[in-house]
This record gives sequence, C-alpha cells and structure tokens, in this order.
Amino acid sequence: MLDSHIVNVRNEVDNWLLSFNEAISDKDNKKDSIENLNKLFFENCHWRDILALTWQIQTTSGKQHIIPKLYDKVLDVAARDFTIDPQRTQPREVIRAGKNVIEVILKFKTKFGHCEGVVRLYEDLKVPRMFKAWSFLTALSDLNSSFNKKDDEYENTLEGPNWLDVRTENRLYKDRDPEVLVVGSGQAGLSIAARLKQQNIDTLVIDKNERVGDNWRNRYHSLKLHNQTHVNHLPYMPFPPTWPTYIPKDKLAGWFEYYAESMELNVWTKTTFISAEYDEAEKNWKVILRLSDGNERILKPKHIVMAVGVSSVPNRNKIPGMEGYKGKVIHSTDYSSGRDYKGKNVLVYGTGTSAHDVAQDLYVHGANVKIVQRSPSMVVNVEPSAQLPYQLYKEGPNTDDCDLITISTPLDVLKKTHQLLTQKTKEIDKPLLDKLEEVGFRLEYGEENTGWQFKYLTRGGGYYFNVGASDLIANEKIKVIQFSDISNFNPSGIEMKSGENFEIDLMVTATGYKGQEYVVEKFFGKSVVEKIGPIWGFDNNRQELRNMWMQTKQPGLWFHAGSLAQCRIFSKFLALQIKAIKEGILN
Repeated sequence: MLDSHIVNVRNEVDNWLLSFNEAISDKDNKKDSIENLNKLFFENCHWRDILALTWQIQTTSGKQHIIPKLYDKVLDVAARDFTIDPQRTQPREVIRAGKNVIEVILKFKTKFGHCEGVVRLYEDLKVPRMFKAWSFLTALSDLNSSFNKKDDEYENTLEGPNWLDVRTENRLYKDRDPEVLVVGSGQAGLSIAARLKQQNIDTLVIDKNERVGDNWRNRYHSLKLHNQTHVNHLPYMPFPPTWPTYIPKDKLAGWFEYYAESMELNVWTKTTFISAEYDEAEKNWKVILRLSDGNERILKPKHIVMAVGVSSVPNRNKIPGMEGYKGKVIHSTDYSSGRDYKGKNVLVYGTGTSAHDVAQDLYVHGANVKIVQRSPSMVVNVEPSAQLPYQLYKEGPNTDDCDLITISTPLDVLKKTHQLLTQKTKEIDKPLLDKLEEVGFRLEYGEENTGWQFKYLTRGGGYYFNVGASDLIANEKIKVIQFSDISNFNPSGIEMKSGENFEIDLMVTATGYKGQEYVVEKFFGKSVVEKIGPIWGFDNNRQELRNMWMQTKQPGLWFHAGSLAQCRIFSKFLALQIKAIKEGILN
C-alpha cells in the first residue's frame, strides 16, 4: 500500500499537469489560456528550453516574460501531452538551492519529435493547496526522423567483403566527403562523433596527435581525474563498474582509443587542420588538411565541429621581468615528470590546478619546490568537498535522469546552489584553509562566492582540487612566494625584496591557456572571430554559455567542449540540431 504522503505528492503533480495541459490546449482563446498559465507559475520563476520549443538553448526568467513566450512557442511546435514519464525517476520531494520542492520528470510530444522535461513545484503560501512551478525545463529528446539502428539480419558474407573490409574502406573517404568534420579526438570530439553516428550522419574526426587519447596520455606522469568515475561516462558506453573511483590519465586515454574503435568512429590521427573557408553558394566548407604522410587533402564538409577543448593552446605570455632569468623555462603543458629534478631547485609560477599538480609531482621526486602566487586562488579538498556538486549522481537516479535533472537548473538557481555549496566547503575545509592563510597563501571563492564550478564556466580555471599539494604548502614543504615580493629575476634565479636570493634550475610556468577565439582566428581568420563573438563564459541575456552547442553566426561552425559530463550531455543536442538541418526542419 502506498504511503499517503507519496499519494499526496502525486496528486499535486497530476493536478498541476491537468491544468497546464488544459491551458495550452485552448487554442481559440489566448487571453484565457495565458491567464490560466499565469496561475500555475510563481512570479520569480525560470524556463529553460533546449531545442524543444524554441530550437535554442536559452533561459527565460520572470513570469511576465515566460508565459506569453511559452504559450506562443507551444502553439508553434504543437507541443502536447505533458505527462509524468513512467519510465523515469518518479516525482519526489528534494531540496534544490536550499528550497524544498517536488521535482517531476516529464515527457511530451511536438510535431518534430519526442521531448522530455523537468518541473519543480512547491506550495504557494498565499493560496493553500495551490502548487506552482518554480522552474521548468523543456528539452528535445529525439526527432521523428532520428535514426534508430535496427538489429541486422544475418548475411552470408563468404563471397563478399566482411565487416572489417567495409570499416577499413569506409574510414578512408576515397570517393566522398564527410557531412561533418570534427576537429579533436578528446572527450568532446568522440562524444559528438558517437552521437552523429547514431543519427546516421557521416562524420570524420581528425587529430594532430599520433593516437586517440593522446590529449590525456601525453600529460604529466601522475595525473588522475579529479572527479569520480560515475560522473564521467561517455555516451552509450559507461565505464565498467570495476574501475577505480578516480581514473588515471593513461587508463582514460586507453578507453578513448577503445571507445573510438567500438563505436566505429572514423578517425584520422596525425592529421593537421590547416585552414577552412566557407562557400556561401555551396553551403559547405573547403578544408585543407595535412595528412600523416605529409600530403595535403581538401575536404568539403557541410559542418565543422571544433572540439579542441576549453584549454587547448598554452598561454606562453612572458612573466613580467622573467627575461632576466637565463635558465630553463617550460610551460606546464610541456611538463611530464619530476624524476630528473631530484635535489634541484624548481620554481612553479601559478596556483591553479596544473601548478599544484606539477609542484606536488616535483616534490615527490625530491625537488626543492617553490610556488609563486600572483593572484588569490580557490582551494577545495578533493573529498568530500569537490564532489558535493555531483551528489545527485549518488542519490539513486540513473545517469540519464541525473543528466536531465542537472541541465534543468537555470542559471540563477545554479548560482544560488553553488553559493550554498561553497559555504559548506569552506566549513568542511576550514582547518586546511586556515593553515594555508597562515603560510601566506591567498584564498578567494569566485565571483559572488559561487565557487570553483563557476570559475570553470566563466574563465576555465583559477582553482585547485586538493589531492595533496595544498597540504604540502600548508606544512611548508612546498614554499609559497607572492609575486609582489619578488624584486627581480636574475640570470640564475630570483631576488626577493627582503634581500634573499634563490637559485633556480627550472622554472615551470602554469599560466593557463588561450581562449577558443585564438584557435578560430588561426584557422578561420579574424573576420569569423568578429562575426561569432566570444566563446565560453555566460551570455547574460540568454543565461547560457556563449556559442556553445548551438548554431553560431557563422553557418556550419559549431563548438563543443567542457568536462566529460558536459560533453556527454550536450553532444546529444548538438547532434540533434545537425540532424534537423539535414532533414530541412531547421535552417
């Protein structure tokens, strides 16, 4: 027998959905429909649409802005039959951004396909027993024309090419151009290629590296992922349950290689993207590639997906005054191991993730390490604090449901969520943070105390998940120096304003990476950069990341990047848009 409380929750959800469906089905009386919809939403509410009703990824806030737009868009795409999805996590009471709500996973249809959504309700204290929506997500799940692979019938191939023959020939592109060219074979490139493959869209991935996975394989020796395995699955192929909680970089690299082969992705390694020019008349690109044998090849895809990542081109800007130092200087991206620096003096410039990881690796290998801090940084213990944003993935819902719930959180609510999480991490990590400040390490917690995830979403770094380096700094085993305390760089090291001199055998500059605009200008020209505008960081009007996973102002040019989870989630929506364009649904 069902708990009466569960029954009551379900009744409130059913009542809200009944009223919502009645309001949007009254097509003859817009005024009444809008009035009825108004009764179902709080004044301070949010609607995030991901392709389902607007063919955009955008968030609208405030009931006065949402209701007329929502009503019109529902009619435009003939949205109907909003119901609880019986196959998904059932309605439940949860806390989101400090608020007690009923969270409901929905399904519905439009004239274009099947959709999913999430609505969060709570009781209006001014109108007892009246539950209203606080946040509302509508997302496209599948197009009516989506390609669904059927089971193949057994074919006798004794006299013809077998599967391997067909695969080998298919990946050569001898007599055709790919519809989509993906640049980069990291998590972004592989995830979008796999999604496009399942939509039956001919896709080629290129990478300058020797092997798939080298974007991880070639990083420094001791690297592991800093978030847990269950958050990081790629589309269609989750990691085995036997895998370690934090994946070593070489294990992940090997999985990427296996993934590309298992998903039958066409990948050309040791292939350099030289340039691309868009043909307005033909509606395709002319792309020049340099192949592994040194020859050039011209391809004419309709779409290019730049999947080179948020952090792909090292920022090798000179540190002020550093030209006075005549010793060895490398960027952190060129660092592999500290095994050759036992007993040597090494200066690591920077206090982000790479700087901390390099400094710790050097210390473990017996180097005398000093780390230079130029501006305050955020430090979060990898456990439990850094894992708090991913608690949803441990609550019980499967990965698909967790992904949907995750993207249903609008920007304003997400900020509030991370302000609360940041406050909690400061309390949990207080002993470490106090010791860091005692030794002169300067701390900060992001804009408006929104923490590390917003630092990643706005600038791509500026924080560190402590896996040991912060403890070494707090215990003064790795010395911290403030850049403002350095008097000058001399040929053999640095001179401090205090009069101390430090001899340096190696300097590692962990000065971050250039923005994606740099890559666009290099390959496509300055005019394309000016046309599309900034990439990454938030557009305050749309409340979404700029130029990510959406059509840009340059036809046929797309951007896909982010964490493994972001790549898994948003590759689906990018692929659906390219499919919709192919089918003539979307311009």
